[in-house]
Amino acid sequence: MLKYRTLDTQAGPLTVVVTGTGAVRAAGFTADVADLTDLIHPSLREPLEPNDDVGPVTDHVRSYFDGDRSALEAVVVEQHNGGEYMRHAWQVMREIKPGAPVTYSEFARLSGRPAAIRAAASACARNAVAPFTPCHRVLRLDGSLGGYRWGLSVKRFLLDHEAALA
Repeated sequence: MLKYRTLDTQAGPLTVVVTGTGAVRAAGFTADVADLTDLIHPSLREPLEPNDDVGPVTDHVRSYFDGDRSALEAVVVEQHNGGEYMRHAWQVMREIKPGAPVTYSEFARLSGRPAAIRAAASACARNAVAPFTPCHRVLRLDGSLGGYRWGLSVKRFLLDHEAALA
């Protein structure tokens, strides 16, 4: 059974879906858990129940928004929505430091495939556990925001929040 909770944050409502062990399977800036269910790989889908106790995720989210830029790094995530490259790219994405965004080209290089810019962008688009896997830290070559499933205003807020704490 998966548990979910919607947390109020300065960037808007953040709903998290967690396993019984506390790993985040889906997360996003929405108050509607239905927006997240399709993001969970079919092999990882289980019945959902609302629950105020989603483990230490709540404290990590609060710490992040209170100014601890590295608080989200401690959250365990569990997503499976792609092949070997996609899983590797998500791990690399988790290593992008707050306040130090990279371009899609740089992200592709860091992921080991410098020419695979579209694949790198796809890893961002298919990320099911934002902001714990911080796809918001990947920008266009000209420094503009590009896209973000949860809206460009949320992406801008997160980047500004992290830059202000640098």
